[in-house]
Amino acid sequence: MYNNSFFKKILIVATVLFLYSCDKDFNSIGDSLIGDNHFKFDKFTSEVVAYNQKIGPIESNNLPVNALGIYDDPAFGTTTANFATQVILASVNPTIGKNAVVESVVLTIPYFSKVVSTDLEGNNTYELDSIYGAADAKIKLSVYRSAYFMRDLDPATGSSETQKFYSNQNADFDNLKIGDRLNDSTEDPSQNEAFFFDSAEYVETTTTDNGESKTRTAPGMRLNLNKKYFEDNVVNSGKLVTNDVFKEYFRGLYFKVEKSGTSPSSMAMMDFKSGKITINYKEDTSDTDPTRVDKSIVLNLTGNTVSLLENSNTNVMYANATDPNNVNTTTGDDKLYLKGGEGSMAVLNLFSSGDLESIRNQGWLINEANLVFHIDADAMANSYEPQRIYLYDLDNNRPVVDYGYDGTSGTKPKNAKVIFNGLLNKEAVTDGRGLTYKIRITNQIRNLVQNADSTNVKLGIVVTEDIEIFTSNKLKTATNISKAPKASVMSPLGTVLYGGTSAVAEDKRLKLEIYYTKPN
Repeated sequence: MYNNSFFKKILIVATVLFLYSCDKDFNSIGDSLIGDNHFKFDKFTSEVVAYNQKIGPIESNNLPVNALGIYDDPAFGTTTANFATQVILASVNPTIGKNAVVESVVLTIPYFSKVVSTDLEGNNTYELDSIYGAADAKIKLSVYRSAYFMRDLDPATGSSETQKFYSNQNADFDNLKIGDRLNDSTEDPSQNEAFFFDSAEYVETTTTDNGESKTRTAPGMRLNLNKKYFEDNVVNSGKLVTNDVFKEYFRGLYFKVEKSGTSPSSMAMMDFKSGKITINYKEDTSDTDPTRVDKSIVLNLTGNTVSLLENSNTNVMYANATDPNNVNTTTGDDKLYLKGGEGSMAVLNLFSSGDLESIRNQGWLINEANLVFHIDADAMANSYEPQRIYLYDLDNNRPVVDYGYDGTSGTKPKNAKVIFNGLLNKEAVTDGRGLTYKIRITNQIRNLVQNADSTNVKLGIVVTEDIEIFTSNKLKTATNISKAPKASVMSPLGTVLYGGTSAVAEDKRLKLEIYYTKPN
């Protein structure tokens, strides 16, 4: 026993000595490579000229998600988001029996939500995602049948291009709504006059011979629509043969939001394409059988859609900063206003002071390069902050090089491409507010330095609802720009950032930080 223990001790000591010897050899090899001060590691900060650019009415059809509601943002103003969509028969040419009478018509659209707790009886408590506004906020919601035909192809292009619909077309749809609103309950104001985004799950209890069973559904918009209207205009319309016939006939729905009295308002991001209208009706089994049978018709909220945006009560500082007459394209602006939807962005010019040629001449090797944007905390104190901003090649309306190199993905759209970054940084902040956004453009700068024929393009910076969507949408009227990123159109939020001018405090100033290696 003793001898065995002694042998183990000797073996351990020998192993340690061997590893130590190997470690010394490894460190010696490393010293011969970098230990003689052949290279200098350093950081260089280059000035950035950044200025505001207004985004006017922009293509807003067929977005993956759409805003609905009213958001009062102290830093920017009030955004009212209405919505229009075609409706599509889930199953065409249904057989409608005699004496069809509609029992209920229910419009359902799920909210973005997650379960935060479940009790012993299986009841779930949910938390809604992407809701902006006070917890007790209400809006007046009206759903109308629309007479506006949302065609697939644009006749102005000889039907060679898809039809575009724009963010400022709310009046077109409002003027062509048909009749009274369809969510016309006079007993439940939460269906219309005092609608709110309810986080409660929907529980339906069914009684059978075996007892009661409960069906639980995650939170969502759930509106009861006029039964008689859908009985006359859908079930008994004779227009259900094909979807082409039905779309030409029924056209679609228009969701209109307004202030609800003196209540604060709110806005939600919604996946309308997951919504549907379920028409439940009864009909005779046959001419001789008095038994009534239950049937249903489902209308999906798919087909062409458009987000309809209106801005009002605009913050004076925001209006002045984005006024083309006040924008300084030479030395840049002190504050940069990024606003989604029909909002604004910033344009960036790098190396305007001639730093690029100097770096090339000195033969620097670029290890890392970042743009660091500091948030104006005072301006954003009472506003929701975007979780992500997006940098792109403005001259060519395409991603910068580093975007393509980043293959990281996330469970949520805002959490992908974390190396490229652009995420809201809250580090060392106790009140939960953001400090900065940082975007890595190492390869973009490296290409400029190493390749003399590379073009130093203008860059655009916008808020984004989905970092994985990089395509651009067309402005209705081109100005200094003709397009803007689609994912920016989807977002209702904005942020105020410090620019790169000498009037901005050094510790808040927009900078291009370059970490480099320079051989001696």
